[in-house]
Amino acid sequence: MSHPQEQNPEPLFSIITVTYNAKDTLPATMKSVNEQTCTDFEHLIMDGASTDGTADFARAHGTERTIVNSEPDNGIYDAMNIGLYRARGKYVIFLNAGDTFHKPDTLELIKRTIMANDTPGIVYGQTLIVDSQRNAIGPRHLTAPKSLTHASFKNGMLVCHQAFIALRRITGPFSPKYRFSADYEWCIHCLQHSRHNVLIDEYLIDYLNEGTTTKNHRASLKERYKIMCRNYGTLPTIFRHIGFAFRALRRKMK
Repeated sequence: MSHPQEQNPEPLFSIITVTYNAKDTLPATMKSVNEQTCTDFEHLIMDGASTDGTADFARAHGTERTIVNSEPDNGIYDAMNIGLYRARGKYVIFLNAGDTFHKPDTLELIKRTIMANDTPGIVYGQTLIVDSQRNAIGPRHLTAPKSLTHASFKNGMLVCHQAFIALRRITGPFSPKYRFSADYEWCIHCLQHSRHNVLIDEYLIDYLNEGTTTKNHRASLKERYKIMCRNYGTLPTIFRHIGFAFRALRRKMK
């Protein structure tokens, strides 16, 4: 297998997939990446020294654009930071094990959008939730807006991290202060440094519904609240959370 650096010193995209004991969920992700009609990418699989053969599977089923790194890390965001450090692409896409591109030409669509819009800081789109059998459950409950700015995220994570394609030079590392919501803060940082952002109003990502535990979900919400207070002010954040509560209640009633 030839090394991708010999072929293309700077691909357009670095697709970063973080794994740990993900042999059951990684195949769908790798199949989706390998089937993309656009080949201007590298696929970095950052494995946290799995014990179930994840890294072996990744090496066996990769292409000349696949780079597998398996070593102990300090959790998902540490692994993402290692991936960012090693990425050579102009844009970065985080595609977790179990998540996939919506269609084989999704990456080509993103590439055409970038080329037609004078190198936007962020290209973003919609997300479809799927089950473990890849059956559609429905759209993500938050819809990516037509206009996206730093202020947009005061209303929550309006764009799924996987459908948030960022120009690598405007990104920064994920904060080690947060165990569950560092991606939210990372997106806010990217928005603060982006010149302009472009919506693709189509499904870009099929997101695997993993059934996050209530404990982790609550911990994530607490972290997001702290991030919101720091970026958007404490009192405005409190008032917005009252609105969030009503929004959640309406969703349950539906």
